[in-house]
Amino acid sequence: MLKALADECLRATFFEIGEYALWHPEITKQVVDAGMTVGTHTWSHKDLARNPYAKDPEKAEREIEMGNSSLHSAAAGGKVAPFFRFPYLQQSPQPVSYLAERNIAIFSTDIDSRDFAMHKPEQVIDSVMSQLEKRGKGIVLLHDFHRNTAEALPELLRQLKLAGYKVVHLVPKEQLATVPKYDEMFEHRENLSSSAQPASAPAPANVAAVHQRRGIYMYVPAQGHGPHTQKKGLNTGPH
Repeated sequence: MLKALADECLRATFFEIGEYALWHPEITKQVVDAGMTVGTHTWSHKDLARNPYAKDPEKAEREIEMGNSSLHSAAAGGKVAPFFRFPYLQQSPQPVSYLAERNIAIFSTDIDSRDFAMHKPEQVIDSVMSQLEKRGKGIVLLHDFHRNTAEALPELLRQLKLAGYKVVHLVPKEQLATVPKYDEMFEHRENLSSSAQPASAPAPANVAAVHQRRGIYMYVPAQGHGPHTQKKGLNTGPH
């Protein structure tokens, strides 16, 4: 997918799960070095709108911040944006307030490709283009761990270009600032009674595939608009 974007001189936004970035930081670094915007997607993809996270602000905060610290570590000095996407796009009031206090922008989506339910590249392309035709613009959600999505992307980008759309690179004004308490917790994660992967333990056999479960966002403005813009403190709707 990085090659398909690079071939068209385009950049997208990748929302990564902290636990998977821990297992394969070299993939996160590859995405960062390719000039993509990297945001966070919690530590272990827990639904923060459900208990115990919905009723326990500390647990929700830890799930968010451990993800931040992990991505910051995996980026190895590269840029991580203060952009966040809720797992399953499910929000609850407390985490929303906390992210606002941290000046971290919440992203939702306008066009869900639903590529996880499709088996052929053509289906992914049709899904995105048909929804975009109705809406005229919007944030498109794709998942890079699906082979059909990776195979669809070159043709999807070609069709977007032919239809007069531009893919806009979302760039933050400032970079993500981590919290020292959680940086230390991440460094000593083997002492946590959670699902955290100990640094000395081997990753699961399927971790290479699992790690790539990132949500990819492409912002497509209305036809004819310029190809470049900058979003500062963007907070998209309640999805």
